[in-house]
Amino acid sequence: MMEISGFSLHTLFVLLGSVALLSAVQTYIDFSRALRSIKHLPGHRTLISSATLIGNIFPRIPFISLGHDHLWRLKHSTFVDKGLDIVSSVALWPKGLVSVWIADAAVIKEVVWSRGRFPKPLHQYTILTFFGGNIVVSEGDEWKRYRKIVAPAFSDRNNRLVWNETCRIMLDLFDNVWAGKDEITVDHGVDLTLPIALFVIGAAGFGRNISWQEDAIIPPGHKMTFKDALHIVTTNLVLKLTVPKWAFGLTKRLQRTWLAFEELERYLYEMIQARKNAEIKEERHDLFNSLLAANDDADLSSDEVRLSDSELVGNIFIFLVAGHETTAHSLCFALAMLALYPDEQEILHQHIKGVLPDGRIPAYEDMTQLTRSFAVFNEALRMFPPVTGIPKSFAEDTSFVTPNAAGENTTVTIPRGAVMSLDVPGLHYNPRYWEDPHTFKPSRFLGDWNRDAFLPFSAGHRGCVGRKFSETEGTAVLTLFIMRYKVEIKEEPQFASETFEQRKERILDARSTVTLAPTRVPFVFKRRD
Repeated sequence: MMEISGFSLHTLFVLLGSVALLSAVQTYIDFSRALRSIKHLPGHRTLISSATLIGNIFPRIPFISLGHDHLWRLKHSTFVDKGLDIVSSVALWPKGLVSVWIADAAVIKEVVWSRGRFPKPLHQYTILTFFGGNIVVSEGDEWKRYRKIVAPAFSDRNNRLVWNETCRIMLDLFDNVWAGKDEITVDHGVDLTLPIALFVIGAAGFGRNISWQEDAIIPPGHKMTFKDALHIVTTNLVLKLTVPKWAFGLTKRLQRTWLAFEELERYLYEMIQARKNAEIKEERHDLFNSLLAANDDADLSSDEVRLSDSELVGNIFIFLVAGHETTAHSLCFALAMLALYPDEQEILHQHIKGVLPDGRIPAYEDMTQLTRSFAVFNEALRMFPPVTGIPKSFAEDTSFVTPNAAGENTTVTIPRGAVMSLDVPGLHYNPRYWEDPHTFKPSRFLGDWNRDAFLPFSAGHRGCVGRKFSETEGTAVLTLFIMRYKVEIKEEPQFASETFEQRKERILDARSTVTLAPTRVPFVFKRRD
């Protein structure tokens, strides 16, 4: 028998087999312990946890992985199958990890308004810290410091600026880019809504005015436009996290991704220096000014909070992403639904004509009357929530009470150390709160509706500070589009024989990157008489 360093191959195989057996036994023990800790709460059982990065990279494989976008794909179906609005997902790897999904509005309200009991698992947000610490990837006193700095910028005065800048940007599109055209074809709606949203956050949040003509020009010293750099970065964050530096030269996509990160960082520092070095200091009350003031030692008293240089860049990045990508995708979904349901589009058009009978450009004061535009935007946010899962963790043993399918209260016990996901699609498609949840029905937001069952901007202490910014922009954009144009889905020969349901499935196909994004929505905009 061959000897290897004093051991026979037989001995080596026995040792390796023993280690593997012991590991398998320990894994089973951990898995069984995890199930007992939640008293076998119904849910999914898989090999790889859906709460891990690897578990979200794999496609859906029964009993192995729930796959990417599982919360979006499943919506409320898991809760229906298990008869509860709190379910579990327990995996063998890593080490019997317990994850809890929640689609009960009352329980979610308890979670988001509790301080300390359900902290944010910051390690899941590493992907958003490439440019520095920021308000999203923070907890406790650090989060309060960031919030104190940025909250004053999201005032009613700034909302008025958002409305006015949105109208200016839209009119520039209509009167210059689309001038003289009765019909405009857009191959993918996001190619239209992304620049709109970027121009708005640039102008109203950062004092950066970009015209439609300037957006196509690469400025001196750069190799791609600001818009392209930001878009490539936000759609390839996972690559930056998982691919080693040396590998970014291997393919054209990786090379372009690396260039985009370099370009965006250069743009951000140029924005900072341009505002700091401006000869004439404008009196601005935007987000950029609040962030810069917190970074300038000369402007701070000893008791004021301060941002480091990396925190300044990190927060500028996160607000640019949150301020344009989420709204852009929501607007594209809203336009898609209006194009698919022309009767709803006509109802909206007549509503706008009723508020603005003389056809004038809407003013900020008109927003409170443009209730149908706001309702369409909200319905798009309900049906296509930008973030499908809001992660939290359990800092202590916890019990929740939730009704079962028969309406009887059931107590669910979760141990300290487990993780949870506030399941936004599960909540938004829960028939307990939304009648016919799969139906596009903007009118549901015109009467009484359950505010606790609507979570596109999170809620509670960590609710999105820019919520009103997005709502103002969304209402203005939809109002102006439907005032001037009828929106239709572009007819394409390869899809000539599809049914309405097939078309709807194709047009509304979506996938999460940083936020939920439509795959491709081809539009035709026809000028109204």
